[in-house]
Order: sequence, then C-alpha cells, then structure tokens
Amino acid sequence: MVTNIYDRLRAGVITASAAETQVLAAEFAGALPVDTTLALHGDLGVGKTTFVQGLARGFGVADAVTSPTFTIFTLHRGTRTLVHLDAYRLNDAAQLDPLMLEDFLTPPYCLAVEWPDNIAAWLPRGTLHLELGIAHDARHTVKLRGDA
Repeated sequence: MVTNIYDRLRAGVITASAAETQVLAAEFAGALPVDTTLALHGDLGVGKTTFVQGLARGFGVADAVTSPTFTIFTLHRGTRTLVHLDAYRLNDAAQLDPLMLEDFLTPPYCLAVEWPDNIAAWLPRGTLHLELGIAHDARHTVKLRGDA
C-alpha cells in the first residue's frame, strides 16, 4: 500500500541519520501548501535544524542553513521563501513585533519555527505541528501532530 508523506508522518517516521532526516524533510517540502507555518517541537539535539536543512533542500535553497539562535530568524530564498525562526530566546509572542517578521513572509513562503511553545499565541491557525525526538536506540523520530 502506497501512502503519502502526510500519512507517513502522522504514523511517525524513524530516521537513522541526519541525511535521512533531510531527505524526509525535502519530500515533505514538496507536499506543503503555499504559505505554510511549521512548528517544530522537541528538545535540544533532536534534529529541528536538520529538518529545516532538508526543507531548504526541497525548496532549492543553495545557501547553508544553520540555527538562527542569536539572530532569531534567517531568510533563505529558493522556489519559495524559507523563514527559519528560532524562538528559544523569546519569552512571549509580543517580542516578535519589533522583528517585523511579517514583512519577510513573502508568498510563497514556509515559516519553520523552532521552540514554537514560546510564541504559541502568535502562531497562525492552520500551523502544522511536528514532534521531533530521539528513540531509545538513538535514531530520530518525526511525527506530524493533529489533523493536518
């Protein structure tokens, strides 16, 4: 039985390497609707930035993708604008206003948010939530939450 990427992610996917996680994310990028917000949940070291690197690959982004912990967000241009937001240092959604993030959400875009719980009140309706983790055998897990 052939399933699509959404079905696979709802069931949960286990990856054995960063490269596998990136391939999974690149496939997911190709299936995302225009102007999508992704909330990437999980502890430090579970592969959130690795997942965003795969999204970038799927969108044809040529530049390197690293965690924007100190810059808060970075902008990458490919077949769509990829905005990578790290909300780790934000205490609440009100801190986003001075960043003028909305000005960078140029359609078609994908906003990928690490540490989304810090700005949960700001996330738009329809945000896709992904839970990233590490299994007992050190492989990584990715699961799409909800009815997306």
